[in-house]
Amino acid sequence: MPHDKTNLRALRSAEDVCRRANTRLTRLRRSVLASVLTSDRPLTAYQILDRLRIEDASTAPMVVYRSLNVLIRLGLVHRVDSTKSFVACTMHEHAHPCQILVCHSCGATVEAWDESIAGAAERLGRRFGFALDRNVIELTGICGSCQQEAS
Repeated sequence: MPHDKTNLRALRSAEDVCRRANTRLTRLRRSVLASVLTSDRPLTAYQILDRLRIEDASTAPMVVYRSLNVLIRLGLVHRVDSTKSFVACTMHEHAHPCQILVCHSCGATVEAWDESIAGAAERLGRRFGFALDRNVIELTGICGSCQQEAS
């Protein structure tokens, strides 16, 4: 369980999101979210599982995936498809399309929101007859820290 004030606020905020969605932030969902919140890098489901098994060795992969699916549906977690991993949503106060920047050198991620990119994605979908149900765009490259190290 995180002790950092920012993460504690995020967990309290997650409780509010769940309450508004008439969904419970169960002990397991809270633990999954706490694992993602306290990581400085995206975590795979099995990395989350390893963290949870420290406290409960009987935790099964399926319950982690189920918890992640609920947290994604609630907008509390994003799946980073390119790395098959998960990050906490930093803007979960509202449903939104987002862009996730991923460093393919160190794995750092940044969640961003640019209205023009989101609008362009919506227009592109409409132009080809698609009703987008997931508007998360991943952009990969090298982060500033890795660029400096390479110099």
